[in-house]
Amino acid sequence: GPGPRVYFQSPPGAAGEGPGGADDEGPVRRQGKVTVKYDRKELRKRLNLEEWILEQLTRLYDCQEEEIPELEIDVDELLDMESDDARAARVKELLVDCYKPTEAFISGLLDKIRGMQKLSTPQKK
Repeated sequence: GPGPRVYFQSPPGAAGEGPGGADDEGPVRRQGKVTVKYDRKELRKRLNLEEWILEQLTRLYDCQEEEIPELEIDVDELLDMESDDARAARVKELLVDCYKPTEAFISGLLDKIRGMQKLSTPQKK
């Protein structure tokens, strides 16, 4: 198939295994020599958020998940921004070709990410 249309900046190996896939048990997945450790709660929150975003976008664009225009919603990038206004402006920019009102989606998204942690925090040496 054409593959996913919406790209989230998930850290490598963080993507869920899909429904009924591997659950939270099991060893930490090794990426080469790097052992990737995430806060499971944060990861779970992030995956739930991504599900919610996809669900909202299918409504906004009035289409199936496969037909959503390619968007890159980078939650870490949003978390990095100074203010909700900056975040809202960024998301609005991404949804510029959506003909339905996006305000409710945007304020919902900002509500949900408030207090979330970034997942791809660069290691401070």
